[in-house]
Amino acid sequence: MRHGKKVNHLGRTDSHRKAMLANMATSLVKHKRITTTLAKAKALRKYVEPLITKSKNDTTHSRRTVFAYLKDKEAVTILFREISEKVANRPGGYTRIIKMENRLGDNAEMAFIELVDYNEIYGAKAATEKKATRRRGTSKKKADTTEEAPAETDVTASTEEENKD
Repeated sequence: MRHGKKVNHLGRTDSHRKAMLANMATSLVKHKRITTTLAKAKALRKYVEPLITKSKNDTTHSRRTVFAYLKDKEAVTILFREISEKVANRPGGYTRIIKMENRLGDNAEMAFIELVDYNEIYGAKAATEKKATRRRGTSKKKADTTEEAPAETDVTASTEEENKD
C-alpha cells in the first residue's frame, strides 16, 4: 500500500530535492519556460503553482513565504510584479507541460514546462482565429430581414405624417 507517499522523491535526499526544485522554480519564473525530465516537470508543477497563487496577494507575509521557497530576490520580484498581473483572473493551471522526444543519452522522457500566459504561439493563434462557417444559414437571413423591417416602418410613418397635413 502506498499510504502517505504523495511526494515523488526523484531519487534524491530531502535537502537535495528541495534545493533542486527551488532552483528549477527560479529558472521557470525568470525564463518562463524550461526543459527538464517529465518526472521533474510534474514535481515542479506541484511546487510552483501554489507559489503563483500566493503571489496574487501582494503582502509582506506572502512575499516572505514565497522567498522561503524560491530563495532568490529577483525571482520573487518578477513573480509579484509581472506574473501575478498576468494570472490575476486565472483560477489555477498556471503551467503547461508539453512532452518532447526522449533524451538520447539515457532515453529519459523529456518535457517543456512553461507558464501558460507567456506562450506567444498559443495566444496569437487563439486571438487571430475566427469562425469561418456557420452551422445554420438562417441566422444571417433573420438578421437581414430585421434590418429591412425598421426601414419600411420609417417610410410608412413618414407617409402617414404627410397624409395628416
